[in-house]
Amino acid sequence: MTKMLLKNDIKSNSRRDFIKVSSFTSVGLLIGLNAKGALAVISQPDLEGLEVNPLVRIERNGTVTVISKAFEMGQGVTTGFTTLVAEEMNANYETMRYEFAPVNTEKYLNKGLGAQGTGGSLSMRGGGFLDYRKAGAAAREIIVKAAANKWRVSEDSVRIDNGIVSAGSNEAHFGELIDLAKKYQISEEPKLKNIEEFQYIGNEKLNRKDNFDKTTGRAVYALDVQIPGMVYVSIFRSPKFGGKLKSFSSSEAEKVNGFIRAKALPNGSGVAVFGKNTWAVLQAKKKIVARWDETDAETRSTDQLVSEHKKLLEQPTYEVNKQYSTSEATEDLKKTDAFVEADFLLPFLAHAPMEPVNCVIEPTRNGGIRLHDGCQIPTITQGVLANVLKLKPEQIEIKTYYAGGSFGRRITPTSDYHVDAALAFDLLGRETPVKLVFTREDDIKGGWYRPMHLQRAKIGLDKTGSIVAWDHRSSCKSIAKGTFLEKMLVKDGVDHWSVENISDTLYGIENLAIGHSDFLSPIPVLWWRAVGHTQNVFTMETLIDMVAAKARRDPIDYRLDLLKSGAKREHERFANVIRVVRDFSGWEKGQPRGFAASYTFGTFLAVVADISVSEKEVHIDRMFVAVDCGTAINPDVIKAQIEGGIGYGLSAAIYSEVNFENGAVVESNFPNYETLRINQMPKIDVKIVASAEAPGGIGEPGTPIAAPALINALYAKTGRRITTLPISKSGFIFV
Repeated sequence: MTKMLLKNDIKSNSRRDFIKVSSFTSVGLLIGLNAKGALAVISQPDLEGLEVNPLVRIERNGTVTVISKAFEMGQGVTTGFTTLVAEEMNANYETMRYEFAPVNTEKYLNKGLGAQGTGGSLSMRGGGFLDYRKAGAAAREIIVKAAANKWRVSEDSVRIDNGIVSAGSNEAHFGELIDLAKKYQISEEPKLKNIEEFQYIGNEKLNRKDNFDKTTGRAVYALDVQIPGMVYVSIFRSPKFGGKLKSFSSSEAEKVNGFIRAKALPNGSGVAVFGKNTWAVLQAKKKIVARWDETDAETRSTDQLVSEHKKLLEQPTYEVNKQYSTSEATEDLKKTDAFVEADFLLPFLAHAPMEPVNCVIEPTRNGGIRLHDGCQIPTITQGVLANVLKLKPEQIEIKTYYAGGSFGRRITPTSDYHVDAALAFDLLGRETPVKLVFTREDDIKGGWYRPMHLQRAKIGLDKTGSIVAWDHRSSCKSIAKGTFLEKMLVKDGVDHWSVENISDTLYGIENLAIGHSDFLSPIPVLWWRAVGHTQNVFTMETLIDMVAAKARRDPIDYRLDLLKSGAKREHERFANVIRVVRDFSGWEKGQPRGFAASYTFGTFLAVVADISVSEKEVHIDRMFVAVDCGTAINPDVIKAQIEGGIGYGLSAAIYSEVNFENGAVVESNFPNYETLRINQMPKIDVKIVASAEAPGGIGEPGTPIAAPALINALYAKTGRRITTLPISKSGFIFV
């Protein structure tokens, strides 16, 4: 997701939302943000309201705990935050711990999102990089002062190494100095280390902080949560999006051992089936018989949906580029010497994380609730649940756990699964804890897809192969329209996510006309890993490759020429990462290899793909990746995210699609919503470009680059240009 702003009426300023100092008096020192949003230190309760939402906690035994304002879904952010604090404190990284922050938008704001939350590859870019470094530097500053005071030495003589503070023969761990340290005022801008001083940031040997718990089974995911007296609930829904419940019968479900009851959700979206265990609710749900009002439901099949998208390409509703229209491009194209034309079809895609969405709601003593969840955007969830249950935001507590992936699914504009759980909790009188469970079938058939996207481009070239005119048209359902994001992301009627990476391409294309139309349907769509970049990097990088081939130019040289006219630092970094992968991969002109490049989420990527083809059988042998993500905090995490992102992107490009038959989803689980197998993964070599720039995102950029690199490699090897996904529909068999 991109930057968004949320109104203050969603946030809570209650003392309940602060980590209260009194709960930490036995453990030592807190360094974080006070009620005014400034860095502060505290260790004792203050009746005048001196409170702090800590980013760092130092315990009396010397242990340093980082309070993570982002949640962990596999992207490695908790390792990143811990690394930043360890760096500035000179702490012992191996003994450090981390916890997830409570909900408090004001104090744990992700500045890029405008909310407390995790998304858009913004955890570091959205303020985390500096916030946690400053907190660590502030802790180091006051500990040094305390040591100097205690030992009566100069501050310059005090050293901290691996969590041990020393000066001459004096030595102590952090916890032994916190009583003195708390007396010192923290500087408004504590001094940060220079890049030459880094020992943890950029260290390839650091282990992820969650490795041990995840490999030993100690890690607790939202799906693992058990609350005394808890019952399970699963939702029986209309097979067609937009259908409303008319009536239902649970007579057969009542025969299932462990079934408790079934009740209609008050919003008409389905039937809540309650049971004593997961097996009971899932078996009982299969036996529910319901009648649906399909007046406003989606009833079209995939072929009809594609046809409707195509019609929208003929007469675009919006002209995205106000300086150059599609009608002007049409006229200019008549004067060109050569053409490149292509139609692209990208299907609906499910997120399909390994852990389907789930959560637990239990009552609290203040008449509110406690939500147990792998909560991606606490700000939105707290506000929505307060509205649904007619509570104050401060009555909504959120306890965050690990999530087994998300790819965007754990945050929807409506907080859909949280609302399901809240309504079910309400149906039982708000006294019984409920655990909402989704099956894989619920997840894949239940919506919130990457939207189907059709695009058509016609590009005119002159005799030298230079681009004279580019007519680009697209149609898809808007993600932002009709949500709280509309004011931020929709400009002149156009949802930025629908056209990003086309309308703001870094390539020097002067006459680029973009016509766009919104497709309308009850099918719910959502950001999917890398949002609009997942479609538009594919189409743009394929088209640039086609243009280079038409001009009889090397695809890398052609891209570098398109970047020469750019004067911004982004153009220089983009060109550099392309040159790096060219050299790194041993690229030579005329080789049958695939190439693609992208600039997404503040990060630059360039990829060379090598494949083997034997008749219709294809194996992806190797991918060389150069990445410039600014300051590389955790190189091992960066490489893992690139590898995982490419695997996810290849899986979608080769196999994945969600189809409809008379409005009902056809796919249901991995046997028919296919994914890449481990033996089909290529060897991936990642080269991180050294940089002192501010960090870019890394959780999403690896995904959109995979499809065009593979498509361009297939063309180089076979001469076939594929523009309809998934690739497997084109007859290729991947082995």
